[in-house]
Amino acid sequence: MKSQKEKIVVAMSGGVDSSVAAALLVKKGYDVVGMFAVNYEGQNKLGNSCWRGDYEDALRVCAKLGIKLLRLNFAEEYKQKVLAYTYQEYEKGKTPNPDVMCNKFIKFDVWLKKIKELGYDKIATGHYACLRQNFSNIAPRLFLARDKNKDQTYFLHQLNQTQLKDTLFPLDKYTKKQVRKLAQKFDLATQNKEESMGICFVGEVAINQFLKDKVKYSPGNIVLGGGEIIGTHTGLPFYTIGQKSSVLSSQFSINRKNEPLFIVGKNLTKNELVVGFEDDPLLFKTEIKLANFHWISELEPKLPLQCQFRLRHRQELQTGTLYRHSKQNESQKKYILKARQPQRAVTAGQFAVIYKKRLFQGFECLGGGEID
Repeated sequence: MKSQKEKIVVAMSGGVDSSVAAALLVKKGYDVVGMFAVNYEGQNKLGNSCWRGDYEDALRVCAKLGIKLLRLNFAEEYKQKVLAYTYQEYEKGKTPNPDVMCNKFIKFDVWLKKIKELGYDKIATGHYACLRQNFSNIAPRLFLARDKNKDQTYFLHQLNQTQLKDTLFPLDKYTKKQVRKLAQKFDLATQNKEESMGICFVGEVAINQFLKDKVKYSPGNIVLGGGEIIGTHTGLPFYTIGQKSSVLSSQFSINRKNEPLFIVGKNLTKNELVVGFEDDPLLFKTEIKLANFHWISELEPKLPLQCQFRLRHRQELQTGTLYRHSKQNESQKKYILKARQPQRAVTAGQFAVIYKKRLFQGFECLGGGEID
């Protein structure tokens, strides 16, 4: 880290990770200010603002650390840059990843620009990720965090050099267990707070419930790979590839009775949901088409590229080769990822994130693209 006189804004979510990130920077002597961002104006079951409880937790932490807490409202930016994208992707039959877009367009773009306007130097977050920069004039590089189970580079792979050079990840060398112990050591109000597993901009609300009055959808048939109709679905946006189907094989004239069925595809033209058994070939792919590819370094490496990759957060790194798509122009940024082993539930709208092992440094996150 650079000069400890830098003015750092720590994005405070009201959780233990961002709380400890702030405490660590205060301990190192930085000029630290907390920031709580209001991104969604919904209400909880009690009729209170959905962010109120987290904001109060962030206030308690900042009071303990002796730093002030800014509360800024970015709900309109969220609506335009994250919610609109999310609804559009679901209506297309895809399963989007709003957390990736949130980091790209909100946390490390809109937030960062705002704190710069307010006179601060950098933003820090509680993400588990590692930034490495040997010299001041060398581009920052993104690596896996020490805690491989908590690593969040999957969600950060769309960031660019401008964003990363003004970012700090204070938890890069800590495991989640160590972060909990540090929260106890610093006596922070969030030390025993459970992790939120909900939608990034809403909270712990079922996605189907949230989407029902936000996207267009219509019921249709559930079919087997051969076209046999075996049921009806409520709307393609409410299903994702690999999900267990509620339709039971025992209800139909299928040879393999009492085995669960899984969603293996979507026929958007016919508005059909395709299901099959766990070993259905439709559920596995070795060749994955990627669009809108982003390189963190802003420079494409030599291709074909032998690499590691993951198709979802916390998936173990897989081995494959990345190729340029043969039929495209320079502006399309399309690629083909050929996996060494078949990949289950490759889902359009999610992201394939590419990694490369570096000697003595671990795995570097190079970037990624949207599964087409």
